[in-house]
Amino acid sequence: MTWHQTEFSQVLEQLKTSATGLSSAEVKKRLEDTGFNVIEEKKKKSPLAIFFAQFKDFMIIILMLSAILAGIFGDLIDSIAILLIVILNAIVGFVQEYRAEKAMEALKKMAATTATVIRDGNPTNIPAAELVPGDIIKLEAGNIVPADLRLIETSQLKITEASLTGESEAVEKQPASINQPDIPLGDRTNMAFKSTHVAYGRSTAVVVATGMNTELGKIAGLLQGEDSKTPLQKRLATFGKKLAWVVLAICAIVFVVGLIRGEEPLPILLTAISLAVAAIPEALPAVVTIALAIGAKRMVRQNALIRKLPAVETLGSVTYICSDKTGTLTRNRMTVEKVFVEGKILAPGDLALDGLNMDEKLLLFAIALNNDVMVDNNQQPLGDPTEIALFELAMLNGINKSELEKEKPRVEEIPFDGDRKSMTTIHQWNNQFYSFTKGALEILIPKSVGLTESQRIEMLAASEKMAADGLRVLGFAMKKLDILPACITPEELETGLTILGAVGMMDPPREEALQAVTECKAAGIKPVMITGDHPLTAQNIAKRLGIIESDKDRIITGPQLAEISDNEFQKIVEDVRVYARVSPTQKVQIVQALQQKGEFVAMTGDGVNDAPSLKKADIGVAMGITGTDVAKEAGHMILLDDNFATIVKSVR
Repeated sequence: MTWHQTEFSQVLEQLKTSATGLSSAEVKKRLEDTGFNVIEEKKKKSPLAIFFAQFKDFMIIILMLSAILAGIFGDLIDSIAILLIVILNAIVGFVQEYRAEKAMEALKKMAATTATVIRDGNPTNIPAAELVPGDIIKLEAGNIVPADLRLIETSQLKITEASLTGESEAVEKQPASINQPDIPLGDRTNMAFKSTHVAYGRSTAVVVATGMNTELGKIAGLLQGEDSKTPLQKRLATFGKKLAWVVLAICAIVFVVGLIRGEEPLPILLTAISLAVAAIPEALPAVVTIALAIGAKRMVRQNALIRKLPAVETLGSVTYICSDKTGTLTRNRMTVEKVFVEGKILAPGDLALDGLNMDEKLLLFAIALNNDVMVDNNQQPLGDPTEIALFELAMLNGINKSELEKEKPRVEEIPFDGDRKSMTTIHQWNNQFYSFTKGALEILIPKSVGLTESQRIEMLAASEKMAADGLRVLGFAMKKLDILPACITPEELETGLTILGAVGMMDPPREEALQAVTECKAAGIKPVMITGDHPLTAQNIAKRLGIIESDKDRIITGPQLAEISDNEFQKIVEDVRVYARVSPTQKVQIVQALQQKGEFVAMTGDGVNDAPSLKKADIGVAMGITGTDVAKEAGHMILLDDNFATIVKSVR
């Protein structure tokens, strides 16, 4: 069902519900039909199952057979020694895997424990697992979306969907239907998806899918099946099989030659079997396991938790690291990079170098006052990531929002609107009123007065320059009012504006990521960025980190990838350094294409959209802080600090 295409009144009709919600009796009936609103996980291994799984390796099976044969033919000392080595190997492997499972449990966080729902016409808090399709729920800032929802009413609603789509910025939502059937999840602005976060505003919505029927559940369903073997596991298995055949061949030759020479059959058979037992390197699995366990222990100190021991060795074989951008290569925190004021583009800290002039002060007043950021008890800013970045810019230049609001209190406001692309607040100041408007610069310029043609061209050129650098540009304007208007409307307040300036912001690269990328290249490992963000933003970050260095290094988008054949992609895959706006299926396609070229691929990710590719990669690296449960379950290794540099330390 394409819920985003359907008018919300028809959505209610199709789900047989209403704005007053479902009755308790109806909920009980639907719960029996649909089941609980939970993501089904593969059955957890019991401690006993984890222990016995250590004996499935081909080399271990050969060792156990040789121990049995040694025991049967009287060499009990050899038999006991081999069995002790096998058991020691199993204990070491079990301890590591069991500890990792326990650490996984400690890292797990419930996606959404409760939800505010309208039941029998009254709002009530219930466990999110008890939601059913047709439930009417309320969302507000700070909530985790508990199911897939079709929005009915919104008020300045913004939702962060990075865990599902890879988009780093909060998405503005609205209730109107969208008449496009096959659009990416990130563009379905009238929908909210399970496990995403409400960054701002509030909404009333209807539940359209729960549990495994949600978008999150569908991707989780792709994760069924066995894990791929690591390079070490493949090599040891191949070695074990070859060794077994060689030993059997030699034993057969010794036995046949002995018979030809006239030896007694039983003694020569015992000799051949003894030779077979002696030829098996019984210490090899134990030495390998102990070495891997020591490596895993050392890596935990570097904030890398190994879930499966063979992954330690896989890191040393890696030739490609395909990394998510948001939070791994970048800080996952919006920051103002450039400020345009008085015809100049400045760094954010440059405004206060020689003392602020009036134009700079007014711009900072607008930035601080047209802002809904709150400060918690620990003096940490709370609110929309974009507004937090503006709040911090004002603080950097000596403008304290709380103190400024006491002097210039807000008396009225016109909330942000997706059609107007602007927000206006009115403040009283020295017995007069001033309105400050924030919005897209290209929207504010036509509504301004007093600008010459050259000034307009200059402003638009500055905006385009910042946008070309991958920055999100936001303009600010003001209007002086002698009296407070009787009718507070956009038509009244958002015309005749004076442009104060603009800012360009982005989620900047981590400082340590640049050094890590350099080390990767020096070690012969090629770093590749995969992101859900806009190609221009991805290109800018990739250039700053050194991932893109020449014209040969290509950027490809999801829609472009969808248009080319697998054979064509095989020809260019080793030249692509940035993938932008790709789907979960395409991420798997990227991994497979590199593996078919003989490369060993490490894939990082934190969202549910990353999980299928994490599982398919030679080593999947999940994020410990921002990672979803599904991503952590799919990964072979977990970064406890979500830092790209930690992967490079682990490889070293």
